[in-house]
Amino acid sequence: MEVMDHTFGRVFTDRGRVYTASMQPGKRVYGERLYTVSGTEYREWDPRRSKLSAYLTVGGRCFPFRSDSRVLYLGASSGTTPSHVADVCCEGRVFCVEFAQRMFRDLVKTCEGRPNMMPILGDATRPSEYAMFADSVDIVYQDVAQKRQADIVCDNMDAFGAEFGMVAVKARSEDVTAPPEQIFEATEARIRERGYRILDARSLEPHEKAHEMIVFRRDD
Repeated sequence: MEVMDHTFGRVFTDRGRVYTASMQPGKRVYGERLYTVSGTEYREWDPRRSKLSAYLTVGGRCFPFRSDSRVLYLGASSGTTPSHVADVCCEGRVFCVEFAQRMFRDLVKTCEGRPNMMPILGDATRPSEYAMFADSVDIVYQDVAQKRQADIVCDNMDAFGAEFGMVAVKARSEDVTAPPEQIFEATEARIRERGYRILDARSLEPHEKAHEMIVFRRDD
């Protein structure tokens, strides 16, 4: 294995595969493969298990995460993708919001040993409920499979003053009958209506069916 720097900060690639440098060497979060090169352990970031990795794998060109970024992650589930984000934002903070109690228990375990990850049991549609845990952030990342995905991410961006937003839009969660392309166009339009500028929008096929990643920022 020969790991190379990716275009985006602390993300690394090797023969088309994506990796992050582990903050917790020797620890697997979801059975991912670990590799050590020149004394640094890398975790393979599986695009079949992470929409953010899928976005990078299909050629995504906007990745606002930096080593000191403060990230509000909505829909953290058991912490698979948030753990990689924590690797990237090693000097920052990842506030992980999850609503389902069973997944939250797994998330708490994932956060153990990763001091820059904070698990928060909360409803992404009600940012005021967890405002006391995360006062201001640089990025809001959303992977919440329910209706009004555009408004949920924008409400949180407004509440926490974030500059950048990313939302993994699941078309079938918005409307099971409408064509996915129609859902994606409507979601992008709503984000623009809320005062944000789209930086990138692309399908996550073949890794995720009927999904699109939208990256946007505050349009000052």
